[in-house]
Amino acid sequence: MALQRIHVLLLLLLLTLLGLGLVQPSYGQDHMYQRFLRQHVDPDVTGGNDGYCNVMMQRRKMTSYRCKPFNTFIHEDIWNIRSICSTPSIHCKNRQMNCHEGIVKVTDCKETGSSRAPNCRYRAKASTRRVVIACEGNPEVPVHFDK
Repeated sequence: MALQRIHVLLLLLLLTLLGLGLVQPSYGQDHMYQRFLRQHVDPDVTGGNDGYCNVMMQRRKMTSYRCKPFNTFIHEDIWNIRSICSTPSIHCKNRQMNCHEGIVKVTDCKETGSSRAPNCRYRAKASTRRVVIACEGNPEVPVHFDK
């Protein structure tokens, strides 16, 4: 009876360790994944206007020290975005092969060029288009918006 309990506890410990190893990204990947979510994911909106860009860029901390010249918000559920990571790999702009492409609803926010941080002003363009994202980890998660 005691031997059976030990086997069960060892099995549970092994499964827990395996689960943690297979599901948890490394700290660096988790940090990059969280940054990607903050800078690029807004599933609650289907498309934005200039006011949307002005508010979101400030709210997501991309206007604190300088006006980020360009940013894209993806208006899809995170699971739809993560599924892009399972498409075939393609070259990123930096020539690495960890990029993947998919078609999603987006709002592109482009700085007008005449504003100064933290009061940055943006022009919005909402569309459904092809995007390229870099993915890393096991399982792979999006860590960088390439184009």
